Amino acid sequence: MDKPKPTAKPKPTAKPKPTAKPKPTAKPKEKLVDKTSRPIVIDGTNHIAGRLSSNVAKLLLEGNRVAVVNSEKIMISGKKKNIVHEYEQFLKISSILHPKHGPFHPRRPDTMMSRMIRGMLPRDKPSGKEALKRLRIYIGIPKDVKSLGKTQLQKTKITKSSASYTSMGELGRNIGWN
Repeated sequence: MDKPKPTAKPKPTAKPKPTAKPKPTAKPKEKLVDKTSRPIVIDGTNHIAGRLSSNVAKLLLEGNRVAVVNSEKIMISGKKKNIVHEYEQFLKISSILHPKHGPFHPRRPDTMMSRMIRGMLPRDKPSGKEALKRLRIYIGIPKDVKSLGKTQLQKTKITKSSASYTSMGELGRNIGWN
């Protein structure tokens, strides 16, 4: 008796590969203002410091020149007593060997803001270094910027009454500015 020949199994066919979804094309980032043109002037009156810093850092990284005026009127959220106490604790940090070696603690509102913005930039990369060079922060409004139109960022404005906030000028006066 002949054994029945085993029937050949059909070779498995390769499953069709799923078609890749087309990648969305990257939209070119719209720059608000060219590098060479006049700066974006932001009036810091009644803006929250942290929110303003992050928005300004973003503008700088996009290639814009930014000038912030009225830095003494920028607000920090929280009670004045707590903010001053925290900053006084920050001022106690110094070098073991000699204070001239740093760290250096800003006391003026414009230098406090520039330090906050500097912390939000990649300052070790060339893009961060260039962005920091495009930043100008002023106490009050200087003559050369007065003629330019000032803008305010609505998403960074204070939402509660100004009694819930402490201004940068007030903080500076409590820690040794003026």
